[in-house]
Amino acid sequence: MTANLSTGALSPTSKGGLRRVLGLGSLVSVAVGLVVSQGVMVLMLQGAGMAGLGFFIPLLLAYLLALTYALSFSELALMVPRAGSLSSYTEVAIGHFPAILATFSGYMVVAMFALSAELLLLDLIIGKVYPGALPPMLVAYGVLGVFTLLNLLGIDVFAKLQTVLAVVMVVILLTLGLGAVSSAQADLQLPLDQGWNPLQVGALALAAMAIWGFVGAEFVCPLVEETRNPERNIPRSMIIGLSVIFLVITLYCLGALLCVPRAQLASDPLPHFLFATTVFGEAGKLFLVGAVITATCSTVNSSLAALPRMLYGMAQNGQAFPQFKRLSPRGRTPWVAVLFVAALTGLPILLLGQDPDSISLLLLAAALAWLLAYIVVHIDVIALRRRYPDAPRPFRSPFYPWPQVLGIVGMLFAIYHVSPSPEMTARIFGSAGVVLGVISLIAVVWIKLVMRKPLFVPEPLLPGEPTLATQPSLEPAYRAGE
Repeated sequence: MTANLSTGALSPTSKGGLRRVLGLGSLVSVAVGLVVSQGVMVLMLQGAGMAGLGFFIPLLLAYLLALTYALSFSELALMVPRAGSLSSYTEVAIGHFPAILATFSGYMVVAMFALSAELLLLDLIIGKVYPGALPPMLVAYGVLGVFTLLNLLGIDVFAKLQTVLAVVMVVILLTLGLGAVSSAQADLQLPLDQGWNPLQVGALALAAMAIWGFVGAEFVCPLVEETRNPERNIPRSMIIGLSVIFLVITLYCLGALLCVPRAQLASDPLPHFLFATTVFGEAGKLFLVGAVITATCSTVNSSLAALPRMLYGMAQNGQAFPQFKRLSPRGRTPWVAVLFVAALTGLPILLLGQDPDSISLLLLAAALAWLLAYIVVHIDVIALRRRYPDAPRPFRSPFYPWPQVLGIVGMLFAIYHVSPSPEMTARIFGSAGVVLGVISLIAVVWIKLVMRKPLFVPEPLLPGEPTLATQPSLEPAYRAGE
């Protein structure tokens, strides 16, 4: 049996399928642009306000944890090079139920929570800078509509636009951080010993908040079928992207701590607005508008490209409605899936309205669901290493299994501390729990009645192989010479 799963064996353009047009620059733009959102800009400053310089400890831990998921996703994306991403990996590792649950909880729920919060934040900022100029929700729905249309036009349009958005956003945030560090009042706000205690439990407990600054780089993986030279570009794009993000966020938070009192950063629902106006005065409002527009547009653009590809891959695997497999004739874009993700994003905006408190709740509930998905991806790597030790892996996670073990432990720690205050704990876990419960119920019904398959029996790695239930040991088929 020949185990040819290398992505290099895939044709540059699959007949009737997706087109390979994305290079390393486009993928780095996806990784950076998806992660650095308005939600990140808000939560990072609030965390810095709570812990002072001590916040850089959980920030560093979050960066290291993010590298562990980047290694796991890289191995899986190139071993199972399908647009379905996490669902495709998990179905051959631990079965269909965890595949559907992890993908919908980690990504479709995030579309409901985090993207909605992102658009609400943009609407709030525009309303604060230009009060009464535009009707409420017009900006939020306008941005969603524009980028839905652009993603329907094709991956080429997405890639060119995403690169511009990501570069502009990083330049603006770096300018803000450097401007704060060099400002006249920079030496007035922060005694150097304040909050700097590596054993401080409160600072370490902010790891869940800090990890939100690094989630989402794996959104390059659903684009594997549209990536040139994926063996090289998929791992590098995530590692480069996360490193750029770490440097930008560090400078951004340091600048804020030097110029704005910690108590104000921690308590203000829009601390990035406070930061920009403190550093640049009235001109800071225009500066911030540029930052939030590019951040929100970049995040929405990346999500409307990656999430529909996940649904497309799940439909190919029979895990979602077959309508999600439909591609537009010209752009080869999964247009039904794009419209579905757009609708999923717009619904919470309609229900919640402009409530700053609901934005924090949405972001933290999304973080909880996302962290569960990361735990599953680490388990996938361990399961597939055990079941298929000799299967071709264009990228192998170094130091296996330590990145996976540390990743699982770190994500569990972050979930335990996901709530920044006791009064929010029940709401965060309740919101995420209700959604996860509904998804679990739907997944069980779909697998049993539609797919007619067992919940936890993995699918074979290669087409035509017996399932694990009928042939428990498949490893010998991958040994050299067979």
